[in-house]
Amino acid sequence: MRHTRCVTTTIDQDHPAGVAITTDLWRTAVVYQIYPRSFADSNGDGTGDLPGITSRMPYLRSLGVDAIWLSPFYPSALADGGYDVDDHRDVDPRLGTLDDFDAMVTALHAADIKVIIDIVPNHTSNRHPWFEQALAAGRGSLERDRYLFRDGLGGEQPPNDWESLFGGSAWAPAGDGQWYFHCFAAEQPDLNWENEAVREDFRRTVRFWADRGVDGFRIDVAHGLRKDLSEPYPPWGEIADVIRPDGSHPLWDRDDVHEIYADWRRIFDSYDPPRFAVGEASVHPTRRARYASAESLGQAFNFAMQDADWRPEDYRQVINGGLADMIDFASTTSWLLGCHDTPRVATRYGLPLDDDRPAQQVARDWLLADGTTPQLDTSRGERRARAAIMILLALPGSTYIYQGDELGLQEVADLPREVLEDPMARRSTKEKGRDGCRVPLPWSAEGPSYGFGQQIAHLPQPEWFAAYAVSVQEADPDSTLNLYRGALALRPELFPGDDFRWIESESSVLHFARPGGVRCITNFGAEPVALPAGEVLLSSAQLDHGRLPGDSTVWLRVP
Repeated sequence: MRHTRCVTTTIDQDHPAGVAITTDLWRTAVVYQIYPRSFADSNGDGTGDLPGITSRMPYLRSLGVDAIWLSPFYPSALADGGYDVDDHRDVDPRLGTLDDFDAMVTALHAADIKVIIDIVPNHTSNRHPWFEQALAAGRGSLERDRYLFRDGLGGEQPPNDWESLFGGSAWAPAGDGQWYFHCFAAEQPDLNWENEAVREDFRRTVRFWADRGVDGFRIDVAHGLRKDLSEPYPPWGEIADVIRPDGSHPLWDRDDVHEIYADWRRIFDSYDPPRFAVGEASVHPTRRARYASAESLGQAFNFAMQDADWRPEDYRQVINGGLADMIDFASTTSWLLGCHDTPRVATRYGLPLDDDRPAQQVARDWLLADGTTPQLDTSRGERRARAAIMILLALPGSTYIYQGDELGLQEVADLPREVLEDPMARRSTKEKGRDGCRVPLPWSAEGPSYGFGQQIAHLPQPEWFAAYAVSVQEADPDSTLNLYRGALALRPELFPGDDFRWIESESSVLHFARPGGVRCITNFGAEPVALPAGEVLLSSAQLDHGRLPGDSTVWLRVP
């Protein structure tokens, strides 16, 4: 359930302009997410790497982002795209070395771009030395207490009927009558955060990367660390719905998780400047602000925008929710349209709207059909995605952009089953997985991997990627890439501070005011609409005789 409160304005409200934990930079930052294995390949092995990121520094600088968020680059068997971590304080040799990491950070800082990295505290991989020690040490050992081992039922059955988020049982056998718990893949055993050794090891990890110049941390599964595995276990049917408003779920969003982040906050604040953090917390909207508080992480992703359908009422409701957090809880807010876990925004918005299923589910069902049904309208999807990013960039708060969205990339739906890497595709009959949004980027219109590297990429790129290549779009002043560059260049000047006010308009139009007479107007309808008198600053589509076409956004300065 989303916020239902109607926020008409933030002007003269007690919002967090002076909250020290979220400096002006992080309150308004535009952060670009890089999925390292699919960004740029420097050595021709088909996999993106850290030197590849460094080689594309001119692109990142020209895009105009304030920071990058780097998805996991740690040693990993890639059972879950790198989120199965063998060592939280090293670099996967296939992606580079610690020296390569240091060189990348230095280059980013020289370009005035901050660095955020993923921390994965909920689990390790099953190849982590701790887990190998736990299996060898046996039941009742100190080594096993770092994880969540429990006796099976009669030794042959798991302790209960709880299910993994990737499908199947959440328990895997240890081989001696005990079972270990894993919220995700069996290759990702959950850690026991009641164990002081676990806590101390992650304190060390945070300091390790902060000492290397990392500016901030994105906390993976931030709502999942503390768990209540006391018996009797509730049956899965009673806890399958993980979103609760009161912190009562045994596995997710428990109140005591914030003890961990209060501890980390003391570490973050010991640096000058203080280190930033943002939580991936899929929680009830009324509980999101806890993660964004100054005593906890300082910011939390607002996934509601990512889940919104292309309807003005959906957008208004989501924006109201984010602004209500900002006002009521003195926290900043964040906005994003996509990430490495969801179908591409241009595809979601190009599929038909369904009254019974949200756009996310329509896209996932479309993926299961390999993109054959329903019919995708790529032009409509890109048009709407262009309009949507201009809404986000005009709002108070920070914005997160997933690599390739600035190119208007569509989801690659017809990847053959034999090349899929996502464990979700292997374990679930209801999901094809997330590989379609993780296909390596096209940098040029030619070459075996469209400029990604010298060889074929680790996930096959379709021929239509050539038309979306960076080199092609740089030459087109009306391209989606150049729209992003233009919007990001204007944003700091046009949208300072947190002041915001809704402007009443016709039902198909979303219209709000920011300081200095700047307006953001979006036409969700099919027919062009009249605009108020003023100076057009930027538009996602060419105006129709001074009117705003359907599925378009304009930034306007009124007298």
